[in-house]
Amino acid sequence: MVFKRLLGSMGVGGPAVDTVLDVTTAVPGGSLTGEVRLTGGRADFDIEHITLELVARVEAETHDGEYEGAAAFERFQVGGGFRLAEAEHRSVPFAVTLPWETPLTQLHGQPLGIVLGVRTELGIADAKDKGDLDPLSVGPLPVQEAILEAFGQLGFGFKSADLELGRIGGTGQQLPFYQEIELTPAPQYAHQVGEIEVTFLASPSGLEVVLEADKRGGLFAGHDVLGRHVVSHEGAAHRDWNAVVGSWISQLLDAHTARVAHTPHTPYGHGGAHDAHAHKDDHGHHGGHRSGPGTGAVVAAGAAGLAVGVVGGMVAAEAVDEIGDFFEGDEDEGGDEEA
Repeated sequence: MVFKRLLGSMGVGGPAVDTVLDVTTAVPGGSLTGEVRLTGGRADFDIEHITLELVARVEAETHDGEYEGAAAFERFQVGGGFRLAEAEHRSVPFAVTLPWETPLTQLHGQPLGIVLGVRTELGIADAKDKGDLDPLSVGPLPVQEAILEAFGQLGFGFKSADLELGRIGGTGQQLPFYQEIELTPAPQYAHQVGEIEVTFLASPSGLEVVLEADKRGGLFAGHDVLGRHVVSHEGAAHRDWNAVVGSWISQLLDAHTARVAHTPHTPYGHGGAHDAHAHKDDHGHHGGHRSGPGTGAVVAAGAAGLAVGVVGGMVAAEAVDEIGDFFEGDEDEGGDEEA
């Protein structure tokens, strides 16, 4: 999708910028390519820099309540240092690498309700204009998709997803926020847990999976029940993820019972160092067994589970509109849009 905007800092007659992304859906840690198309204004301008900024809608919990705001979590300078002549057309190609912890916005093409955008900033004579946003769609890595599909096959359903400002202690988290994917429990677990929240912290070497049980009173009342597991990107297609995720759930609901009974409550992800125990498999990775059907079968069957449950997420058009509406107040004023 292409957005056009006259450079607000220059007013009428300034350059116009279009940012075009090559891919429909990117993946965490993957390449994002495209080009910034510039059209010169009514005079010559020195373009000092062209910067792409990744922006997300995040939630923050405070003593006064919960708030939403815009968070820029990565910046890339992709060009600059040239003069753009009057009415000149110039394209500046770019190729940047997304952070490994970039949140997921969709699963099987269905939006999860996460709002991400790519904002183009031009620097001209010490003036900046953040321009418009190009919505960014991010799909799961193979191992992330396999894990979510396993939850779906085990009877869990998608409830919601959000981005929380804060850090999860004891993990290798890099970004200042983390994504929570909230799942409703399978019927056999409904009496024990209200929901399970899944957080993925990807890196080049693998994936940390942090699970939190939202208690239903009784056994887990007043306690955060956490589990942390580390899996490799390699061999994702050859593991029995139903068995792996099933073992994680059992550990979350059973193995931690004695521990959490004596653990003080610490709010999840907001500065506390969480005692999230890791469980290794026989290959040194965290998880379960390697036997069983491949991921292909898991994904095919699971598509009727978790993904179809995404009924509360925004439709694509609403997601695009929300990106523009949400960040509109964060942009510089004074620019006129072109048709």
